[in-house]
Amino acid sequence: GPATAGQAPAVSAPVPLADADPSAGPADSTGAARARGGVLTRVRAMSAVRRGRLGLGLLLSSLALGSAVGLMATSGYLISRASEQPPVLYLMVAVTATRAFGIGRAVFRYAERLVSHDAVLRMLADTRVAVYRRLERVAPAGLHRSRRGDLLSRLVADVDALQDYWLRWLLPVGAAVLVSAASVGFTAWLLPEAGAVLAAGLLAAGAGVPLVTGAVARRAERRLAPARGVLATRVTDLLTGTAELTVAGALPERTAGARRADGVLTRIAARAAAATALGDGLTALVSGLTVAGASLVGVQAVADGRLAGVALAVVVLTPLAAFEAVLGLPLAVQYRQRVRRSAERVYEVLDASAEVREPETPRQAPASPFPVVLRGLAARHSGQARDALAGVDLTLTRGRRVAVVGPSGSGKTTLAQVLLRFLEPDAGSCTLAGVDARALAGDDVRRLVGLCAQDAHLFDSSVRENLLLARKDATEGEVRDVLARARLLEWADSLPDGLDTLVGEHGARLSGGQRQRLALARALLADFPVLVLDEPAEHLDLPTADALTADLLAATEGRTTLLITHRLAGLRAVDEVVVLDRGRVVQRGPYAELAAVPGPLRDMAEREAAAETPAGVG
Repeated sequence: GPATAGQAPAVSAPVPLADADPSAGPADSTGAARARGGVLTRVRAMSAVRRGRLGLGLLLSSLALGSAVGLMATSGYLISRASEQPPVLYLMVAVTATRAFGIGRAVFRYAERLVSHDAVLRMLADTRVAVYRRLERVAPAGLHRSRRGDLLSRLVADVDALQDYWLRWLLPVGAAVLVSAASVGFTAWLLPEAGAVLAAGLLAAGAGVPLVTGAVARRAERRLAPARGVLATRVTDLLTGTAELTVAGALPERTAGARRADGVLTRIAARAAAATALGDGLTALVSGLTVAGASLVGVQAVADGRLAGVALAVVVLTPLAAFEAVLGLPLAVQYRQRVRRSAERVYEVLDASAEVREPETPRQAPASPFPVVLRGLAARHSGQARDALAGVDLTLTRGRRVAVVGPSGSGKTTLAQVLLRFLEPDAGSCTLAGVDARALAGDDVRRLVGLCAQDAHLFDSSVRENLLLARKDATEGEVRDVLARARLLEWADSLPDGLDTLVGEHGARLSGGQRQRLALARALLADFPVLVLDEPAEHLDLPTADALTADLLAATEGRTTLLITHRLAGLRAVDEVVVLDRGRVVQRGPYAELAAVPGPLRDMAEREAAAETPAGVG
């Protein structure tokens, strides 16, 4: 079962987590529409426990920018005063201030980066854990409409984008406001008209230019995160399905699709870059005009005798340095828009409605789950028009083996999901040793009921490590025993490095049958009281599938097992066969009895035999 994890943070009304659509506009999802008004408020709330660190970061950032302005002002004063050739001692204060501001600028900037990045990266780590835990709670039933590439983009790229809200929006804006106010106040103290010119210039560059560039970039920024998710999906599909796409001759088409997605993302990024360039140009223009204006009023003040000639350099150079505070604000506005869309995608995950609701106070799990009893069970996946299961009764006692068969879409896998607490039943009950499964924590249920799925994941590690995922403290003898029961021991001993041989990504170095046998061995090592085998022979050729089914039944003899399959080979070894059709039990009993009378199972057996009969034989 999944690793034990805590609950995700409390969230407001849940919304469905839908797959990203490359043609969708920025407000196509319910989550985005709901979150637009307050999503950034929720992002700010993430910093509650680290507000002190961020406040310290704001102070250090302001001191770094202030040091830059002070360095320019004192340097101008020092050069002007030195041109008058006064005694050296008259210059010592300005020299010392210049050195202090120069050193302080670097020290404060380094300290600000250290403090703010530490706080923000810790917040991102907490957010990423919360997103992963929510995905764990929603999976697998709640993710049936989602794409792995898009989910990966949300978990990595979109969460990473949240750091820009503090590092490239709040802190720069806060520091710009403080330093701009101080610069205007200092310049106005020297010359009021110069202060007014600087105030107008900073207001135009710090508010007017960002408004213009924000309007230009708004659509591009809101499309950037979804486009990034689409590209990640295309690339993931391309990389994981290269072999199948090559065999089917579809690789060029899929490659072209990834190239088109990359082209869309490139065009969106180009529009955003154009807005950034516009902002830089306008800011430089406003800065130049402000310096020119300050120069004009400063020269007039010197001519009128209201300003000392030495101070003119300070009046002219201070605005030049002060604009460093607002230089990045147009880009900061773009980052804010980018963060909003990424935050909407992150909170779509955190707000996603889980198919299973965990009890607020879970009951203690029984030591043994027997008997596992389903009574009148009905279940439906979200978005489906009819029940996937309806009125299903099933009892699993210690050592009993039951096979559930039926055509695709008959509800077999849904039954497994209900047993594993991956899906909430709409009616009826599921009890373990008389305890309602809904009163137990999902992880406790999955410690009693285990799954070996048709698509069981093998990690890019060794045979041994893939097995020890089930039980870290397993001995060498126990590992070799489960391999022998899965008919893999002789094969494992023949490998170049034995059990330490790497299996490749997704078990790429193994055959399909070997992957399923290794997954079975891992499930056997976990020693679940109840083992669910969900289509373990799927995607295998018929002889291999039948041989694997026979070995699975032999390996699980004496163990409570629910075998879900669409193949009938080997089912004489189970205690009961349950036939499902459109979510309902249409036949049940020992295989020999069902095969001997007209009914759904005999029809399935005849169709299976006809499909296996070579053409021309009969």
